[in-house]
Amino acid sequence: MSVDTAPRRTSRGPVLRAERALAPDLTRGAMLLIIALANVAGVVFAGEPGLDATPAGIDRGLNFLLFELVHARGYPVFAVMFGYGLVQLARRQDAAGATPRQVRAVLLRRNLWLVAFGFAHAALLYYGDFLGAYGIVGVVMAVVLLRRGDKLHRIVLVLWALMAAEFLILGAIVASAIAGSDGSAPLPAGHVDSLAASDYLASVTDRLGEWPMHTLTVVPFIVIAWLGMWAARRRVLEELARHRTLLRWTATLGLGIAVAGGLPAALLSAGWLHVDKPTASLILMLHGVSGMFAGPGYAALFGLLALRATRPGPIVGALSALGRRSLSGYLFQSVAWLLLLAPFTLALGQRLGNPTVTGVLIAVTTWLATVLIASLLDKRGQAGPAETVLRRLTYGRRT
Repeated sequence: MSVDTAPRRTSRGPVLRAERALAPDLTRGAMLLIIALANVAGVVFAGEPGLDATPAGIDRGLNFLLFELVHARGYPVFAVMFGYGLVQLARRQDAAGATPRQVRAVLLRRNLWLVAFGFAHAALLYYGDFLGAYGIVGVVMAVVLLRRGDKLHRIVLVLWALMAAEFLILGAIVASAIAGSDGSAPLPAGHVDSLAASDYLASVTDRLGEWPMHTLTVVPFIVIAWLGMWAARRRVLEELARHRTLLRWTATLGLGIAVAGGLPAALLSAGWLHVDKPTASLILMLHGVSGMFAGPGYAALFGLLALRATRPGPIVGALSALGRRSLSGYLFQSVAWLLLLAPFTLALGQRLGNPTVTGVLIAVTTWLATVLIASLLDKRGQAGPAETVLRRLTYGRRT
């Protein structure tokens, strides 16, 4: 009689379709449109943020809407969802009997591979990668925050209260500066060399230099991801009815702050507000600070929409299908920008007459294409290609 002395594998594979909550997937799928609109503007104008500094006609309205609802308002949502998803992943591993050490190993492996994905994404396609920063933040959260108690996690609420106070103080300073300002300075925008490169190899070289600094500048969104972790510990987006009041207040306050704080930048970008250069810089700072609140605001809004969708229709189903394949959808967008908008490829943003309008149309069309593809894959029961690769690297081959 032989005795099996092999260690028992208690960790499990990736999440199953039946285990997924609607609200997080719906949020990711819909918010990929915001990501597309924000990124395409930067690509078209080779700047950050991307905008036409001398808008006329319809461009004024588009600039206004982009700065009110899009720029610096999409990535905070994904940061919230990233923190939320990390807790969900760990919880499923715990339920399968995995030890804390095994759970940490899965999380570390997944997030280190995200860093590798981010490097490849930046080198080959698009400088403004967030995957590398997600991976770094995920490693820190898995090691430092995941197993801590409620007392420590309440600190993140204090940090957000301090950010709200910062918004109020900065808002008052900006309002005072606008009242005493007279000038014609545009919103500050940094030039991005890789987006203006004349050939692909030059763009790769530029991106390899741009990616590390860009990643370092977005790593501080750990504070946003931490809020998602706090929400996941309370199952806010899984037990929607129980948290209806919290969701309503979060949507109202979060989006209210984002819209109010984005208004001066929106007016300035549209050419409807005129200020001097120092005031323009303060306005852009207020725009960024207020944009962080769009993260929980949008997430709560889509949570409320998911609560109403007791029987998800075709639109909700299609958006959720994309949300389950958000990594593939995100990378698909970067391929589209490279093929359609780069100076050394089709350069449609400059060839079709109006860069802002062209960029918006391409962003919406690209996003709709990913919704359609995700729906088709969903009907066939197939994951997105990027998700398939990441899961294989994270969990290995499961039988």
